[in-house]
Amino acid sequence: MTKFAIIGPGAVGSTIAFELQQHFSDTLLLGRQNSTLSYYPGNHTPMHQLQVQSLATTSTKVDVLFVAVKTYQLDTIIDDIKRITHQDSIIVLAQNGRTNIESLALPNVYQAVVYISGQKEQNTVTHFRDERLHVQDSPETRDLAQLLAPTNLDLKLEQHIADTIWYKLLVNLGINTVTALTRSTAKVLKDDKVNHLCRQLIDEGAQIALAEGVNLPKDIVTQIMTIYEGYPDEMGTSMYYDISAGRPLEVEAIQGYIYRTGQKHNLAIPTIMTTYTLLHGYLHTKRS
Repeated sequence: MTKFAIIGPGAVGSTIAFELQQHFSDTLLLGRQNSTLSYYPGNHTPMHQLQVQSLATTSTKVDVLFVAVKTYQLDTIIDDIKRITHQDSIIVLAQNGRTNIESLALPNVYQAVVYISGQKEQNTVTHFRDERLHVQDSPETRDLAQLLAPTNLDLKLEQHIADTIWYKLLVNLGINTVTALTRSTAKVLKDDKVNHLCRQLIDEGAQIALAEGVNLPKDIVTQIMTIYEGYPDEMGTSMYYDISAGRPLEVEAIQGYIYRTGQKHNLAIPTIMTTYTLLHGYLHTKRS
């Protein structure tokens, strides 16, 4: 029997854990300490309690590990990941932004592009929409897709995961930036000036992606703005929730990565440069 575990009992990790536990009851949800979460799956499904086990005291070896911590927390748990995996384990990074998986010195690591929307407040997690992950097609991920087939988790196999990663980066670049800087939910896009700024961000980001050799739809800006139109007014983003709670932001894995890639290609990206600088300034104040 395949043994699953998830590190990170946030909205994404809790959703993955809940769906896996419906078919693999011994799936572990791991966090900083033992705790109990109230999980609301959505679609009028009753609340379900999720048990979180302390990662530090876990020694069980797992076959498939989903890592759903914030990108800036990844380095702090590398030793834990090594302790609970074996040489044939599949490790899926279910995170925002771009991670240099080559630098992790771990076998069988796949960066997933995650479409799971939810919110965590204290010990309550609410799932809003989507349960989809995209990963690079390989023999290992094909086997994983077969394992997940009975669950509600939709694992999409991609021939060129870099294209999918950049598409999601651009989705995050627009909405995460404007909701974090305005400290407002998706309804902020109804303001014409903010809407225009969001379009500018996506357009500049698309220029960077093209310089990287990424294949994007010609109407990428329109596509992403249409995605945003489907968001409920009161729906926040991960950065909106983090900045509202005074937590650090995943700026360097999203806006920072895009900005540095643009600098590498000597592209004029004034909107990205300005907004990244402001978000970076917020991070500086959090550290000082």
